[in-house]
Amino acid sequence: MRPLSRKTVARIDLDAIRQNLDVVKSLAPGSKIAAVVKADAYGHGLSQVLPALDKAEILAVATFDGAQRCRDFGWQGRVLVLEGPTRADDCQAALALAFEMVIHHDSQLALLRQSSKAARQPLWLKLDSGMHRLGFPSSRAKDVHGQITELSGNEPAVLMSHFACADDPHNPMTQAQISVFENSTKGLAGNVSLANSAAILNFPESHRDIVRPGILLYGVSPLEQQPAQDIGLKPAMTLQCELIAINRVKKGESIGYGSEYSCPKDMNVGVAAIGYGDGYPRSLKSGSPVLVNDRLASLIGRVSMDMITIDLSDQPQAQVGDTVTLWGRGLPLEKVAACAGVIPYELLCGVAARVNTVVESRA
Repeated sequence: MRPLSRKTVARIDLDAIRQNLDVVKSLAPGSKIAAVVKADAYGHGLSQVLPALDKAEILAVATFDGAQRCRDFGWQGRVLVLEGPTRADDCQAALALAFEMVIHHDSQLALLRQSSKAARQPLWLKLDSGMHRLGFPSSRAKDVHGQITELSGNEPAVLMSHFACADDPHNPMTQAQISVFENSTKGLAGNVSLANSAAILNFPESHRDIVRPGILLYGVSPLEQQPAQDIGLKPAMTLQCELIAINRVKKGESIGYGSEYSCPKDMNVGVAAIGYGDGYPRSLKSGSPVLVNDRLASLIGRVSMDMITIDLSDQPQAQVGDTVTLWGRGLPLEKVAACAGVIPYELLCGVAARVNTVVESRA
């Protein structure tokens, strides 16, 4: 194999994903797991993470392309398409490849009627309990449930909804949504799926038959007040690069585009091979944390397309070729995301294709 010419690497730890899945199972022991692997497994690479998710009962993806990829990569178990069908071909694909579909709109009921044979498979009925994004109005639950049951060959639909504010345990919205859902589905047959990652942690009463963990599987906490390590999670992605230069810069000299940072003293400045062209956010400011040889250091100057600059004042022993960690082991993604003014999901999904991937596993 040709050696990597640029050692900017996303290390994917499959053992961490296995551990995180076990944590979810311990939090919701009475529920089946629908592991959410949309957006290429939150930027970790779907084909790479599938071996670590063999204990999940279902894989959940956003689109039919994602569902097709699950089959292409060898997943033989249940696959759920969260956005459901948008054309008749989708219903045929669902039949041919045994995909389960979320039905959330009248246009999808019409597609199912046009493809009646393709409709005879497990279907999920999504109700809008208050988020007002996708889902039938809760007032129509009984009517639509009857239609879906008929279309699926008298197989009861899985009843589901999605929470808007489950990351805040004190926000009354989640309890209100649970109440709306329960009142609208009273007496209806079928399994129930409500809890996303945040609700798995904050609202155990929402676990029901199937939980839908996403960000938890990748070792990131969805809760500001509860760090991932306190939950028992391990980061599945560690983003790293290397120092490609170390320069001695005099007091008063400026660093990088815009000359925004002026050196407060004579200091060593490291140049590392990563930038916004790799998905490392340009919004990060001077003072944002990085690790150099597993020791805390600070970003200085603007993030450019291919490079960042780092204050090495406290690391006189640093050398060209040393490892720089941007997030992951030793540096929580949540901390970096907060400095960038974004959510952790955005950083994971934004890692560019030119970043090399290394899969690590002891199994």
